[in-house]
Amino acid sequence: MNPRRRRLLHLLAGAAALSAVPGRARAQSWPTRPVRIIVPFQPGGSTDIFARLAAQKLTERFGKQFYIENIAGATGNVGTAQAARAAPDGHTFLIAFSSYVVNPTLFAKLPFDPDKDLAPVTLAVSAANAVSVNPSLPARSLQELVALIKSNPGKYSYASGGVGTQGHLLGEMLRLSLALDLVHVPFNGAAPATPRSSGVRWRRPCSRSKPGNCERWR
Repeated sequence: MNPRRRRLLHLLAGAAALSAVPGRARAQSWPTRPVRIIVPFQPGGSTDIFARLAAQKLTERFGKQFYIENIAGATGNVGTAQAARAAPDGHTFLIAFSSYVVNPTLFAKLPFDPDKDLAPVTLAVSAANAVSVNPSLPARSLQELVALIKSNPGKYSYASGGVGTQGHLLGEMLRLSLALDLVHVPFNGAAPATPRSSGVRWRRPCSRSKPGNCERWR
């Protein structure tokens, strides 16, 4: 395993223990049963992949099973609400995504209070954004891609993992700043968006926890 990723997962395990077990007596017994980790997106995306890596290490560290429950919907709001309604006993965690801080600006009403219902544990992972296209497109740089889109207004669309995700916000930023005629096609997670995309894809292919993935998307 990459040394940086190993250290990150160890830090996550330690931070999780400290935050989920307030009090000395409780720290000696936690966890007393399997721990649920809610991922508010479909399986197969970057958030889900990291959560499964973390769950494996946490299981090894504490001797109790840490398991993933994917609860997708409403750009993460459904799963986040489930985590907010869970008993505050340290046996439910949420892997929060950027949508946790973006969604309050996109939705008039949320099924949870982001300021009161959940407490942050740690910054577990950071990721970079990248643009990828179908290999059949005659564009091998961002400049060539922009020129192609502008010469074919209304022809191309871009996929993202859902409304309000980083991919969506990046696509809209480029669309508005460069005056591109593009249509957004949101999917219920990055995993289902990738194989169904035939045009432009805004992706998050590499992260500091898995830096080796960056090379395959050059």
